[in-house]
Amino acid sequence: MENPFTARWSATGSNLCTGHWEILHQGKLLPLDAHWRETDMGTYGIYSHIFPDDEDFAEGLKEDEWILANVDWVSQLFAANDIPIDEQHLRWFFQAINPQDWRCGSCGGCI
Repeated sequence: MENPFTARWSATGSNLCTGHWEILHQGKLLPLDAHWRETDMGTYGIYSHIFPDDEDFAEGLKEDEWILANVDWVSQLFAANDIPIDEQHLRWFFQAINPQDWRCGSCGGCI
């Protein structure tokens, strides 16, 4: 089965901090509370605009750590939207948001 989640941060370019999350499960938009809708998700990556390949600038939590740290709110989101609360769906959720995640300054717009 393919990942049923898709994720997109709405802002691009030099104004990433003005965007919001659009996370869908099987094409249905998931309603995120304001905190999660308007901030980075804290997933692991190198978010440096100047040094995008330098591991010294990596931050955030890798998949297993992120799932453990966020299982409470993600499980509530899943339950409210009739999404199975199992390991595979938690992993798919992370895998959808991780490539789209960002950090303040990762666009270089405020430099």
